[in-house]
Amino acid sequence: MKHPRLVDRRILTHFDFFLPLLILPLIFISLTLVNEISPALFRKELLYIFLGMGVFVIFFLIPWRTIRWLIPFFYWGTIALLVSVDLFGVTKLGAQRWLEIPVIGLTIQPSELFKPAFLLMLGYLIHDNPPPREGYGLKAFLRFSFYILLPFILIAKEPDLGTALVLLIIGYGILFLIGVNWRIWAVITAFLALSAPLMYNHLHDYQKKRIHDFLSEKPSYHVQQSIIAIGSGGMSGKPKEEATQTQLKFLPIASSDFIFAYFVERFGFIGSAGLIALYAILILHILSLGLHTQKDYFIKVTAYGIALLLFVYTSVNILMTIGLAPVVGVPLPLVSHGGSSFINFMVLFGILENFIAFRFNFLYNHDAKITLL
Repeated sequence: MKHPRLVDRRILTHFDFFLPLLILPLIFISLTLVNEISPALFRKELLYIFLGMGVFVIFFLIPWRTIRWLIPFFYWGTIALLVSVDLFGVTKLGAQRWLEIPVIGLTIQPSELFKPAFLLMLGYLIHDNPPPREGYGLKAFLRFSFYILLPFILIAKEPDLGTALVLLIIGYGILFLIGVNWRIWAVITAFLALSAPLMYNHLHDYQKKRIHDFLSEKPSYHVQQSIIAIGSGGMSGKPKEEATQTQLKFLPIASSDFIFAYFVERFGFIGSAGLIALYAILILHILSLGLHTQKDYFIKVTAYGIALLLFVYTSVNILMTIGLAPVVGVPLPLVSHGGSSFINFMVLFGILENFIAFRFNFLYNHDAKITLL
């Protein structure tokens, strides 16, 4: 008797194996650096990585194309969480960004949960309304803008302007790559240039201080220590015991926000060039997945969104550590210690791999023969 087979072998031929090969070195770098900084944080980092691998598998196996009608519910559910932050949120360090889970007492940050829902919703909308040859017109652009600006306002109000701006850049960056009439971009550019002073006046005091610190002749203490750590790394870096900026606790937040400075202190200019090259290859590879897909807008939007997210986070974090951008608490993707950022990226990678591997719907087509691996 011939047993039915569970998974089609052809799925493996479409799985992008190059993506995990680029991610694994970054995870190894993270574990190495965090372990040198704090063995206690290293144990937490291992837990985050195991959780991240688990959610990657889960989100890879969810049949997103088959249940795409649920995507708007996912989007509006996370919007409801963002609204509830304003009503029931927990305040930490002067910002009301978290919700407490009853009974167990743990907190979640809805703005982090929103990122996968955001990309899925844009993919859903663009899939149902592909761009015309000349790009989207004003009516379609305003419709997409509603889904981009609504979370921007809710997250900026927490206040979390950094995350809000990242989502704004990703949303409109995706639309730029998908195709919008050039006249619309010209009007937006002129509007932003004219309204910049007014927007500055509406910033919170701590946000203005970050800009002042960035523009002042003398950088803040955090940036000063970061620059010293980077400079002391020289061409090839130092052994762990001689990396005094970090080991003697001069470099603040060395395991998360300023982990790039510690990496350069340890591995020098050569190491930093290699790390930046690895990020560049990862970003360009993910971007190419979207560019080489003809009409599959789920792949396009997800790939463009992840590539832009990686580019913005990596660029801002590195520029921040060398004093060329304000200190905004943006992590170095897949390297900085912390669960929310890492798990979110693994969720996004799982969704992208799902759209790629199952793009011909072998598994969900009832006429297809299902084979056992």
